[in-house]
Amino acid sequence: MESPLNDSSDSGDSNAYTPPKVWTWQKANGGQFANINRPVAGATFEQDLPVGRHPMQLYSLATPNGVKVTVMLEELLALGHSGAEYDAWLIRISEGQQFGSGFVAANPNSKIPALVDRSGPQPVRVFESGAILLHLAEKFGTLLPSGAARAEALSWLFWQMGSAPYLGGGFGHFFAYAPSKMQYPIDRFAMEVKRQLDVLDQRLAQSAYLAGDDYSIADIAVWPWYGALAKGQLYGAGEFLDAASYTHVVRWADQIAQRPAAKRGRMVNRAWGPPETQLHERHEASDFDSQTEDKKPAPAAG
Repeated sequence: MESPLNDSSDSGDSNAYTPPKVWTWQKANGGQFANINRPVAGATFEQDLPVGRHPMQLYSLATPNGVKVTVMLEELLALGHSGAEYDAWLIRISEGQQFGSGFVAANPNSKIPALVDRSGPQPVRVFESGAILLHLAEKFGTLLPSGAARAEALSWLFWQMGSAPYLGGGFGHFFAYAPSKMQYPIDRFAMEVKRQLDVLDQRLAQSAYLAGDDYSIADIAVWPWYGALAKGQLYGAGEFLDAASYTHVVRWADQIAQRPAAKRGRMVNRAWGPPETQLHERHEASDFDSQTEDKKPAPAAG
């Protein structure tokens, strides 16, 4: 049977679309996230963000972009950087909590994650996950090498920031979330995602980690997206993309998944999956042992 990536029997002409001269927003345009997607920015309601007692205040959800930051913070703590202690507050994006006035003040783009660094005399907001990783690496002087390796790490960090929208907003949207399956966009973005996996696979055939022999923010940025994809944990698309065939990516993904900090980071702000993997909020290191959803008392009847 011919691969669906190469099947051109369905040209899609029956669904041809002629764009209007001026696009207007149709609120009932369908799709899983239609209730929160909109073409304008800014807050839609007043709500202050909670503030805990630690230097770092994180407002997030355990999507791949959110996992980057919680893994980074857990890695910093594992390295002994007590100044990286953090409170992680759950932002339920499906309910539109990212449009509250407090969150918009922390991130005018209304996307998770948002970090407020309260370690200095004045709070400093940092938004965009790559910017947060770089801010933390420079602040604590670790997980970002020097010299040529620094250039390599930053190149892969920015590669991820530019590439993942094709994986998530492109392939993931049309493969998993669009109201109907359309061959053209699925084929188009599947081709690009497979190219990206091949880019990673060829790099990881040359070195243990993306920047060379040492683990860095480049790996922390790329792993939640492409590591999960290679292990069949993203969009249910592992078989469709033949992700297991990218053996060097799989090796690297497994290697990072065994790191205790990566295991902890994946749990923080997670609100789905087995209850023992969900730590909705993280305020102390002991929360991993006492506050996961499987350890919380059941709601009282009635």
